[in-house]
This record gives sequence, structure tokens and C-alpha cells, in this order.
Amino acid sequence: MSCRRLETKVLGVEGVVRALDRPPDSVAPEISRSVETILAAVRKRGDAALLEFTERFDGVKLRAEELAVTAEEIASARAAVGKEVIQALSYAGERIETFHGRTLPRSWWAEDENGSVLGQQVTPLDRVGVYVPGGRAAYPSTVLMTAIPAKVAGVREVVLVCPPRGDKSLHPAVLVAAEIAGVSEIYRVGGAQAVAALAFGTETIRRVDKIVGPGNVYVALAKQRVFGRVGIDMVAGPSEVVVIADDGASAGWVAADLLAQAEHDPMARAILLTPSAALIEDAAQALERQLRALPRKEIARQALEANGALVLTRDLEEALAVANGLAPEHLELQVEDPFSWLARVKHAGAIFLGRYTPEVAGDYVAGPSHVLPTAGTARLASALGVEDFVKRSSLIQYSPRGLRAAWPHLSVLARVEGLEAHGEAARVRLAGKESAHESR
Repeated sequence: MSCRRLETKVLGVEGVVRALDRPPDSVAPEISRSVETILAAVRKRGDAALLEFTERFDGVKLRAEELAVTAEEIASARAAVGKEVIQALSYAGERIETFHGRTLPRSWWAEDENGSVLGQQVTPLDRVGVYVPGGRAAYPSTVLMTAIPAKVAGVREVVLVCPPRGDKSLHPAVLVAAEIAGVSEIYRVGGAQAVAALAFGTETIRRVDKIVGPGNVYVALAKQRVFGRVGIDMVAGPSEVVVIADDGASAGWVAADLLAQAEHDPMARAILLTPSAALIEDAAQALERQLRALPRKEIARQALEANGALVLTRDLEEALAVANGLAPEHLELQVEDPFSWLARVKHAGAIFLGRYTPEVAGDYVAGPSHVLPTAGTARLASALGVEDFVKRSSLIQYSPRGLRAAWPHLSVLARVEGLEAHGEAARVRLAGKESAHESR
């Protein structure tokens, strides 16, 4: 396995960042055309188009009445997964709910010196769609990480869509996770057609206010196309981890964390930044040794060869500078005193502090959502959270005294912008006789 080697003393910080830069891939024209066709068909023909595309792309022939998952299927799923899986999902669900409960935005208002009231009212969205990848794989953790923050935010209706398996079923662990998370409705449909159903609505699936969750390029492109008609969380790319480690870090632990990311898919990114040349050599050997034992070793090998890197920096300060330039989805600080370096982290989707905090803890049980910005977008975006499932409305109540105090400035600004009716709307109130209950 050849994992790329880079040095900041040769390329400089900016040179290393440029060498590792991976902007979002341009989408092939035929994929764009296919997504547009799917969206238009579902918008026009509803369930009929959903069934047609599910048979074409997933190889599953459904009837319209089979789109929705039944309560009996969920009960069967509980029996199928067993007690151990239910306990693990419940443990993760409780921690996710606790974490997001602490981050819930609040409504507030305050009175100023003139008795006017200003504030903010926070209200949850009514109906949210959660996309969960499926088919050959199962991602119950994604169900928990997307649906629970929505429920904590107060969303009344959380709708889950997921591609069916060959026998028309969804993985039982996905169904159990949906029950634990409080999902309202579950539909066995995936791909761009599922996004279209959530955005436009069909005879069976009512439209939602926002769509969240990861998916392939067709799902990502469909979410982009329907944005504006519905809200979306983000357009996520391949997963990535950057590990910053000092000379006290375990090469075996570092290698294990890089491989945990690399086994996702051949496009996954795994990078080590360290001032220790010895750690780079030891980590390279540990990667090769551990790779041989992985069931998904070919996928991980492709990811490391195409997108992996072992970067030698002058010091930890330079390592942080490179990491900030990359703005990774996951950033691990495997250093002696991680909190002393935390203030230097400017851009990261999630930050994992200390040697006993593998990124996999964030994937499953820590509590924060594992739906995170990728491809450098941590410069401008945040992890999925309860804030994504609420709206903020400004509250404004002026007193007569407050309006009089504002009038000189309000009238000037209206005149500057040439909007005389704006100023008049305030002036007529001040010119008229105040009613008894308005005067103060």
C-alpha cells in the first residue's frame, strides 16, 4: 500500500493544503439529466413514478399500498434484531437525546428603555423527511442521528425514507431505530425519487418542510435541485478524518482510526498530521499490518492510496494550520494536552479530544449527530442539530414613546431610500390622537 507522504518543510502549510485539496467533484451531465428526469416524473405522476423507479434502480417491484412500512413489520423487526441490538440502539438514543436537549434554542424577549418589546420566537418545523441509505447496507445509527434531534426540537412528524432490500423489506435494525427515535412514518423508497416524493408529495407520501440525511450522488444532487421548495441540511460528500498526533501517540491507535474512516468507501479520506517522523514510519507499518485483517481491506486500501496521506509537520502549530486549511469533517487531537490546542481549531465538523476518543465514538454513541459538513465546508457549516429543525421569528412591539424616539431616524432612512410611504406609515401614527390604552 502506498499512502502519500508530504512535508510542510518542503511544501509549506499552504502547499500541503493545496496538495490535499479535494473540491467537490463535478457531476457528470448524464447524472444531472437523470436526476432532473426523476424529479419531473415524480412531480407529475406521483406514486406511479416512485414504483417505476424503485423497480428500475433497486430491482424491487412494489404496489402503491406496499410503500408504507406497517406496525406489524416494526414488531417483527424487534424480535428479529434481538435484545443486544435493542439495548445498544436505546443506549445511543438516550445519549443523543440528552446531548441535543442541552442545545435547544429558546424564545426570548426584552423591553427597552421606551417600553418597546423586542425578541425572538423559536418554533419547530411541522414535518421533516429523513433520508437513510439502505439496500445492501444498514445504517440504524443514521436514523438515530437525524430523527432524534428533530424530535427534540419539537417536530411533530418525522418521515423516514430508505431504499428496500431485494425482498421488499427494510433492515430490521433500521426499523427498530426508527421506533426508538419516534419516527412517524416509514416508506420503502430511496434515491432521487424519494427526495422528489418528500419535496413534492405523492398520493401516498405527503410533502415535508425539510429533508436531511446523507445519500449517494443522485440523492445529493436531488436535494440541491429541490432546495427552495423545501429546506435541506447540507450536501455531504465522502467521509473524512484528520488525525493530529504528537510523539506520545500510539501508532496502532492512529492506524486503527485512519482505517476506520478508509473502510467507508474508496473515496473516503484519512490523513495523519504529526511532527514525529518516527510516528509516521510506525503508523505506515501499522496500517499495512492491520489492513491485512480487515474484511473491507480492498475498499480501505483504495481509499488510502487515492485519498490518504501521512504529513510530517515542523510542530503541532503547523499541524493545526494544515488542519484548519482542510476544514475536515472529523478532527482528532491525539496529543498530550488536547484542550490547550482547542482554541487554535477554527474549522472542523466534530473535534475528538484525547487519545481515548476514537472518531467511531462519534459515529455511534457519543451524542452529537454524525451528520457533518464535508469537503472543506466546515469553514462555513455546522453539524446537524436541533437548530436545523426550528425557525426563528423576530418579535417587535413598539410603544408610542418608542415610535416617537425612532421617528427622526426612521424618517431620514426612508427619505434616503426614496420610500416616502415607509416614513408615512410611522408619521400617521404620531400625528393622530392616541387612544387611552396607547398613551404612556
